[in-house]
Order: sequence, then structure tokens, then C-alpha cells
Amino acid sequence: MKRLFLPLIALCMAFTAMGESQTRLTPQVAWDSIYPLVQAQIKAPEFRNKDYRLLDYGKKSSTPGFLYTEMINTLIDRCSREGGGRVIIPAGTWLTGPITLKSNVNLHLEEGATLLFTSDLKEYPIVRTRWEGVDCYNYQPMIYAYEQTNIGITGKGTIDGGASRENWWAMCGAPRFGYKEGIISQRIGRPILLEWNEKEVPVEKRVLGDGYGMRVQLVNPMMCTNVLIEGVTLLRSPFWVIHPVLCENLTVRGVHVQNDGPNGDGCDPESCKNVLIEGCFFDTGDDCIAIKSGRNRDGRRWNRPTENVIVRNCRMQNGHGGVVVGSEISGGFKKLFVEDCIMDSPDLDRVIRIKTNSCRGGVIEDIFVRNVKVGQCNEAVLKINLVYDKKEICQRDFPPTVQNVFLQNVTCNESKYGVKIEGFEDICNIHNIVVENCSFNGVVTGGNSIEGLTEGVKFINLKINGKLVK
Repeated sequence: MKRLFLPLIALCMAFTAMGESQTRLTPQVAWDSIYPLVQAQIKAPEFRNKDYRLLDYGKKSSTPGFLYTEMINTLIDRCSREGGGRVIIPAGTWLTGPITLKSNVNLHLEEGATLLFTSDLKEYPIVRTRWEGVDCYNYQPMIYAYEQTNIGITGKGTIDGGASRENWWAMCGAPRFGYKEGIISQRIGRPILLEWNEKEVPVEKRVLGDGYGMRVQLVNPMMCTNVLIEGVTLLRSPFWVIHPVLCENLTVRGVHVQNDGPNGDGCDPESCKNVLIEGCFFDTGDDCIAIKSGRNRDGRRWNRPTENVIVRNCRMQNGHGGVVVGSEISGGFKKLFVEDCIMDSPDLDRVIRIKTNSCRGGVIEDIFVRNVKVGQCNEAVLKINLVYDKKEICQRDFPPTVQNVFLQNVTCNESKYGVKIEGFEDICNIHNIVVENCSFNGVVTGGNSIEGLTEGVKFINLKINGKLVK
């Protein structure tokens, strides 16, 4: 009886800790008790053992520029209606417009298969999505799902957004990415969308599309349950690469993301619950992984934090940050576990990054990082910034809080700072930050940088350039 009683007590304590924000949630309790519970809740969807091969339901065209959009979407519809299974894209390059996933369908790309997406805006209808954390209607993302259950994108093939300086990337409005005067770009649409958010314009009236210059995501499941993205290579996205929004039970496994375009984030789960990202490679023009939960009024209105995220056995190369929380994080965030990752590039700016500001609000808490090896990064191993994007036009009455951040057994061979914190000067909203058993060598400045008010920032057996930090 005694043997059964003690595990039950431990289980109850772990569930209590999962539902509460509390500074007594130590790394040992988190890794030993909560991590297994989070992991157990994340299960990849399973699909009916039935294959729908593309060329069994249509012919390959000899017409140059032929789009396979209708053939692929019709087959996905049929597969879903008949109970689900795999829609198989065979080897070869298949030019297409946007693809819509449906329940119980696994879009499977065989080795040698490439889905290449057209840049012709006329092929992209207007659908509901989120753009930088703001709800809106915009051009349909290249692979899109809305309110579906059990969906997958798998295989050894390639999903190629086809973006370049000659088309999508120029729409960012930056000359270095091909923008020239007269190009319709997000210089038009982005400030309008942000103003709609601040003025609480109803989402149904936030209709973008032609004339606004707002790029699309490569993969965007919206309000879906049980999502699997596995094995595929994702290239040349117009905007964010993988952007799940308001999803639950998400697995991203073994994907290869290469995207050096503007705002080329690798994987951005937003207002999602129970997320596993493992065994992936990221080389991006922005953050490798960026966890989000809505921007300003929209994020606070939904009040849906992203929670229960595991990142493990991943490799990060270029990017603004390896694993990032923010900046569109107004709904808050809780419980991140990062372990056994390798990061290394002079063009990787930070390893663990938290970025937010007083436009956002929300609580960011319970971040646990261990056993991460870093060759080099440009700025800092850990950066916490509560004054991000000082030029943002917004109502600045919503100071965010960051608390309970733990780094253990993290090593880095080259950086500018070890830890860099930028807090508020007039309010203490950074609490309980602990860096333990870590070694940062080749630190150019020779130490850490802490600005603004903080409480409980601790360095336990932290060595910088071989010297113990007290």
C-alpha cells in the first residue's frame, strides 16, 4: 500500500504544479514530474491505411506552367470524405497554388517530390488567418487548414514556397530584399492592420489581399487538433514557414527548414497547447523557433497562452534566435522544455531569447533549458528584453512579466555577452532567473549585462571565460 501511495502523491503534486504559477517549481520537479506529463499528452495522429496516389486520379500535364492545385485539392477532399488516409505526391516537381488540408488526411511527399508554389496572387483566395499575431483575412497560406482534426504533412519530399527577391520577398518593403518604389508591399498593409487591432475593428472587417502587399505563410493550420509535420524539407517561404495558430496536440519532427528571406521564422506555434518540436534543423532569416500568443489587443482578447512546449534534439544554424518567446506574446506563455540541442553560427544572434514590451502584457513563465551546446552566437546566450521595439505605436499600459527561467548545463564557445537582460527602469517584472552549471567561453565583453529592475537573478556555478561569476 505504501508503494502505491507515494507515487500517487507525486502525481497529484505534479498536476497541481502544472495548473499553478509558483516560484517553488524547481527544475528538478519540472523535469522529473511535469515534463513526462506534458510529453504523454502529445501524440501524433494516426491515419487510415489507405493511399490515394495523385497519378491514379489524374494525368501529368505537358503544358508549361500547368497548376496542379485543383487535382491535389480534389483528391484531398475525396480522401477526407471517404474516411482519410495518405494523399501521395510522387517524385517530380508539381507547380501548384494553395493547398487546403482536410480532416484525417496525411499529405505525403515521396522522396524526390517537390511541391512548388506559384507567386501569382490571383491563385490565392482570401481566408481567415493571423499575421504577426493579429487576426485578419488575407491571401490563403500555401498549405492551410481551418478547424480540421487529424492532419499530416509527411515524407522525404520538399515544400518549396518559390519566394525570391523577384516576387514575395520584395513585398516586405526592404530594398535589400528587392523592394523598389511602386511595388505593392506590407508598407501599405501592415500599419493598417496594426491600427485595426489597436482600434478593435471587428475581425470580419479586417480584409486584406489585393492592394495591401501582405505575404503568406508556407504552412498555417488554424484551430486544428492533432497535427503532424514530419520529415519534409521546407524552402523559400514568403513569410513565416510553419505557423500553427490555436492548435492542440502538434508534432513537428525531423523537418529541415532553410529560409533566408525576410521574417523567415522557422516554426512559430501561436496560442497552441501541447507541442513537440524534435530532431529538426533550422537555418532561417529570422528566429528559428518563435513561440507566440497574439499581439496586443487581439492577444489579450483571446487570452490563449501557448503552453506545454517541448523542443529537443534540434540543430539551429543562422537566425535571430534559437528558441524564442515573443514578441507577439500578449496571451502569455507557460512551460517550455528545451534540451539536447546544438546551435552554432556567427549569424545566430541569441540562443534563448525572450522579447516583449509594454504594448503586450501577459505572463511568460516556467522555462527550463538544459544540455544545450553552442559553438558561437553573435550577442548573448540568454537574452530577456522587456523593451523590445521601442518605436511601436500602441497603448503602453500593459507591462509584461517574465518569471521562472532556468538554464542548466549550457555551454558556449563564443558570444558578446553571457546573459543580457533589459528590464523596466520603474517596475520590477523580471523574477527568478537562474543560470546554473553553465560555461560561457570567448565572451567578448567578459561578462553579463543587466539593465533595469530585476529580482532573484542568480548565477550558480556559472563560469565566464573560465572564471566563476559571483
